[in-house]
Amino acid sequence: MPHHRTDDLDELIACPVCDALYHARMPETGERVTCSRCHHVLIAPKEGAFLRVIALALTVMILMLGATFFPFLSIDAQGFSNAASVFDSALAFTDGGWMVALSFATAALIVLIPVLRAALVIYVLGPLAFGRKPWPGARAAFRWSEDLRPWSMAEIFVIGVAVALVKVSDLARVDYGPAFFMFAALVVVIVLQDGSMCRWTIWKTLEDKKSS
Repeated sequence: MPHHRTDDLDELIACPVCDALYHARMPETGERVTCSRCHHVLIAPKEGAFLRVIALALTVMILMLGATFFPFLSIDAQGFSNAASVFDSALAFTDGGWMVALSFATAALIVLIPVLRAALVIYVLGPLAFGRKPWPGARAAFRWSEDLRPWSMAEIFVIGVAVALVKVSDLARVDYGPAFFMFAALVVVIVLQDGSMCRWTIWKTLEDKKSS
């Protein structure tokens, strides 16, 4: 896909890695368009991709519900034991003052934003998966889901817990609850969801369905 100058901005696509500018054309289903400079995949339409992404988004919401309220870790030290969920951890900061804001930020970054992103993706792709016109505000909803992506920090939370466990395991016995494994699965599902989503194809489909 060579470089091309055009006044039609709707036909331009910029590589998100190296900012190279191209004249976009929809490839055949199953083919991929890559950047000639850095080889980043720019467009990759796949058969049934919309339904697959919707299924993964639903999985994210179900896993997050369980991962929030089921026990995450239990610690046993010198005869004292305690088990806590992610919800309990967020409430631990609600003693008063500015700690309430910290509690809300913790819950939002770990739980609320990933769930909101999944809900927005389902709202956008639901009609498109069945060949129907997009629902009102679908373009704005998809833009919000993309803007929230850097703030969805479930995977950062899991990495932070893993680092903390290295230090805590020397002081106490740590047992993993069902929510721990749900969060581990959640990280994999989120990666699969983002990897299955061809954003250029979604924008193009939203535009075509709107004008048809």
